[in-house]
Amino acid sequence: MPTAGCTPAIEVFLYGHPDIIDVQVVGVPDALHGEAVCAFVRPRPGANVTAEQVRSFCDGRIAHFKIPRHVLIVDEFPMAVTGKIQKYRLREIASGQLAR
Repeated sequence: MPTAGCTPAIEVFLYGHPDIIDVQVVGVPDALHGEAVCAFVRPRPGANVTAEQVRSFCDGRIAHFKIPRHVLIVDEFPMAVTGKIQKYRLREIASGQLAR
């Protein structure tokens, strides 16, 4: 299921999690569905957020196919010199980490 049209809605929803300060959602290759949802999450200072907590937060509140299959907890996002988040780098990072 392609995620391109869903990512803004998933990001907006995840901003509602009390322990998340920032989130970026990208699609990553998936052998079964072609593409899977991957959320990069920056927790609030002092908060301890796990991938399972993020998925549990979503369960029953958003469509099943929008729940991130992969959740990566990060301290920062790769940024361009213009200050924009480099989503293509997020996809590269996710693909590298998920291939392990």
